[in-house]
Amino acid sequence: MAHNDWTSRSVIWGSFLLALVVQTIPWPGTLDLLRPSWLLLVTCYWVMALPHRVNVGTAFTLGLFWDLLLGSTLGIRGMMMSIIIYLVAMNFLVLRNMALWQQAIIIALLAMGLEVLIFFGEYLIQDVAFNPLSLWSGVISCILWPWMFLLLRRVRRHWHIK
Repeated sequence: MAHNDWTSRSVIWGSFLLALVVQTIPWPGTLDLLRPSWLLLVTCYWVMALPHRVNVGTAFTLGLFWDLLLGSTLGIRGMMMSIIIYLVAMNFLVLRNMALWQQAIIIALLAMGLEVLIFFGEYLIQDVAFNPLSLWSGVISCILWPWMFLLLRRVRRHWHIK
């Protein structure tokens, strides 16, 4: 039982580490605005699948790591990720029972909301300009959600993560 728990934790945190790495890989020029929110996708999946293991505190911690990797104001992404994941955690039973395409639309709205919240958080501290093209990352996240969901569900079932 202890070995299975350790394996489960390492698989979950390994997926978070991979999402953080992919999230912070630089994209060329204006394509950077179209980058999907990989960390949000992975965190939303684990919160919907295992809300007793992954929660708002996990999202805050991941957001802090994201801030550290980007070198941005510490705590902005942590706070905004925790707000978005709180919405997911409060409604995980409803989201679980939705069709995959409905989940994808909700994920798109959450990803766009995350972009707007991060902008407002940074706007309060420093002078930044909002680029509306960054909302397209929510559309890209919407397109990627079914594949991410099915991939992570397969990983969870293969490793018997409960």
